[in-house]
Amino acid sequence: MTAYTQATNELQTIRDWIRFAVSQFEASDIFYGHGTDNAYDEAVWLIMSTLHLPMDTLDNFLDARITIAERIKLASFIEQRITRHTPTAYLVKEAWLQGLKFYVDERVLIPRSFIAELLNSDSSTGDLSPWIEFPEMIESAADICTGSGCLGILLASVFPNAAIDVIDISQDAIDVANINISNYGLQEQVTAIRSDMFDALKGKKYDVIISNPPYVDAPSMATLPQEYQNEPQLALGSGVAGLDHTHTILREAANYLNDDGILIVEIGHNREALEAAYPNIIFNWLETSSGNEFVFLLTKSQLT
Repeated sequence: MTAYTQATNELQTIRDWIRFAVSQFEASDIFYGHGTDNAYDEAVWLIMSTLHLPMDTLDNFLDARITIAERIKLASFIEQRITRHTPTAYLVKEAWLQGLKFYVDERVLIPRSFIAELLNSDSSTGDLSPWIEFPEMIESAADICTGSGCLGILLASVFPNAAIDVIDISQDAIDVANINISNYGLQEQVTAIRSDMFDALKGKKYDVIISNPPYVDAPSMATLPQEYQNEPQLALGSGVAGLDHTHTILREAANYLNDDGILIVEIGHNREALEAAYPNIIFNWLETSSGNEFVFLLTKSQLT
């Protein structure tokens, strides 16, 4: 009898299952990094989301008994998390960014972006001032390499009067983005467009373009934990130095920006390589929770 079969037969309450999941996770070699950084938080997320219970109600349900069907599902998910290194986000079909829940599955990268911190509607323009003083004056914005559409939806929350385009080369990603657009009732404001970067955007102009493109370099791609290898590799790797997509953005973005437009791009740990490749550009590095090395801002005039 496997540990998972035994758990299905014997464990009765949410408290029991959290204890079991934490023990199994601690004894495994799984990698955290898709929303949690420890076994307990991972277990609570997997169990509460599988049971369709709000995370902040855990204390109310710790001793609630679980049906046999629910136990079978929990055992399967815990086993897949450990043996296949399937990220919990894919198992429960959800991920969180800036307090918003997004639908995700294996067709898209699990949302994570420092740009999201800059698109916090609670703090108005946040760290985007002084470049953007009046969010209501922004009439158009685009998210290049949108994946699940999460950053485009955050754009819509910060710039309520803007028409938003979310762009991705993958039809699978566009399909998932449309699920999230529909879930938030933003079909009139946010449009998903299948395009290889700017190819299908001829004639369009935007006040703001953002992008969290693929930026993992080749050496890092070769050593990614299995959890990241289970994500779409198209959304991660960007050539030998991790800058292929960023080169395209810097070369073409000015053609799609209005005169006072701005470009915001996330580039991972590639700041040194980027500045070496463009010695004549003075990048504006934006402060995030992890420092000022990961997201840059350029105006159209700086790009041209």
